[in-house]
Amino acid sequence: MKPASWSYAEEFVAEDDVLSAARARAEEVGVVPIGSGGGAALRFLASVLDARAVVEVGTGTGVSGLWLLRGMRSDGVLTTVDIEAEHQRLARQTFSDAGIASNRIRTISGAALDVLPRLTDGHYDLVFCDGDKREYADYLGESLRLLRPGGVVAFDNALWHDRVADPAQRDEETVAIRELGRAVAADDGLVPVLLPVGDGLLAARKVWVPEGD
Repeated sequence: MKPASWSYAEEFVAEDDVLSAARARAEEVGVVPIGSGGGAALRFLASVLDARAVVEVGTGTGVSGLWLLRGMRSDGVLTTVDIEAEHQRLARQTFSDAGIASNRIRTISGAALDVLPRLTDGHYDLVFCDGDKREYADYLGESLRLLRPGGVVAFDNALWHDRVADPAQRDEETVAIRELGRAVAADDGLVPVLLPVGDGLLAARKVWVPEGD
């Protein structure tokens, strides 16, 4: 794909001033949020799922969370987890600026692998992961427990700056993301797709299992 076409696709769904401000705050605190193309994909997934309950790993300053909330049902609740309480404060500012009711957001400060095991099995429509890349395999396991049948898990940075596709790249984060992709693709209980938006968005639907199987 030519750079002009990639840029056209990334910017196809325009971001508003609230998202632009959230991105500016992210740059100030050293957070790299999902790109606009990936954000639009998240909103699309949340909308298609008619999502009422969503989990996000990696709150940042609220860029991805706002995309998700804008695709969810009007009564949907986003549970967002981040180890940095200050980032979550900035995210709450983003949500407030966007007119999102406070009762639609549940922010939990803490390490993802400490928080996720405390959430309810089979309760969520969508889980979005954008945390520590080295923990992606563990996020997958927790996500599959949290998702209802038919729910979707998604991972940002699935191409990791063009490193995942290059077998010569063997750093810890690249290897973890590459192995995650292989695990998702090989799991018969998932319907996967790797979207070349932003830095790559890996998504997979949890297959319905008929009763009695």
